[in-house]
Amino acid sequence: MAKQARGKQAKRPYRIAVIGGDGTGPEVVREGLKVLAAAARACGFRYETADFDFSGARYLARGGDPAKPTLPVITDEEIAALRTHDVIYLGAVGDPNVAPGILEKGLLLHLRFSLDQYINLRPVNLYPGVPCPLAGKKPEDIQFDIVRENTEGLYGGMGGFQYQGTPHEVATQIMCNTRHGVERCLRYAFEHCRRRADRKRLTLVHKTNVLTYCGDLWHRAFLEIGEEYPDVAKDYNHVDACCMWMVKNPEYYDTIVTSNMFGDIITDLGAMIQGGMGIAAGGNINPAGLSMFEPIGGSAPKYTGLNKINPLAAIGALAMLLRQLGESDAADRVEAAIAFVTGRKLKGMAAGQMGYTTTEVGDLVAEAVEKDTRE
Repeated sequence: MAKQARGKQAKRPYRIAVIGGDGTGPEVVREGLKVLAAAARACGFRYETADFDFSGARYLARGGDPAKPTLPVITDEEIAALRTHDVIYLGAVGDPNVAPGILEKGLLLHLRFSLDQYINLRPVNLYPGVPCPLAGKKPEDIQFDIVRENTEGLYGGMGGFQYQGTPHEVATQIMCNTRHGVERCLRYAFEHCRRRADRKRLTLVHKTNVLTYCGDLWHRAFLEIGEEYPDVAKDYNHVDACCMWMVKNPEYYDTIVTSNMFGDIITDLGAMIQGGMGIAAGGNINPAGLSMFEPIGGSAPKYTGLNKINPLAAIGALAMLLRQLGESDAADRVEAAIAFVTGRKLKGMAAGQMGYTTTEVGDLVAEAVEKDTRE
């Protein structure tokens, strides 16, 4: 366990569980922890980290079948150990030697459901110097957040097969939403929009003209809860229209709230317009419990060990982690440091094209954190 000794002695150290994961995950987490150390020195807080190995290599070493889930990727006892921490910092999930879905469901979805991380928060921010695929768009044009419901809908796992393997096979996947689940997601989104204190516009994204049951529940709850937030403007987009407007006029958006499946789609679109997966960070949040923060890009196994991968998404996830802990000053420093490095240092964002190694990019951000590059 690594320990940080400096900080406010009257306050216990933050306990941070670290899951490096697969591929380049441990490498980008290493740079994030480097920036965390710099932020702790600059802002005077203490922390402790504990490493947890839930990788594909571990799954295989324990006798797991690479083609089908035969062992738990994470056990109930290990989840109980994670619960003793304040927050989780995750690197990446995905091993080419393990079939898709085994690690993702066995670790990511299992943690989201077990820890009731019912909010997925995805900031969509275009940093200075980061190429945007949308002609003429600047950092001030792309600054919005997406709040995605994270534990219900199509991801709830309700459904199955009948007559499997026959010409009459039937497959069902049920989009199940509860008033409880919808309402708590909407309340989080309204509060988050209010805290942003930007345009204070919350846009609900769904497909009410076709999904007349789930869509109606979301829309009715949105309007009813919205009456409690007269200071927040309410708006609605069909999900297909939202995809069009995110490309044509991303500057319109302030905060978006949406269901699980639609959120999965539009957050990846958001990552692309902010410059790609290498800069996109996200959080799986239980506002009253244990939350987990991660870079959105995958494990990028072809770059493992080459010291070429871009660590900025993982460092952005660290900023979100710090904000969740209440260390807003440190979070602001880290976000400003990322903007400083993208705007003044890097030649590109893609792996091997940054003009610096993974380690050197981490060094640059850590140095900028300690100098405090906020303007």
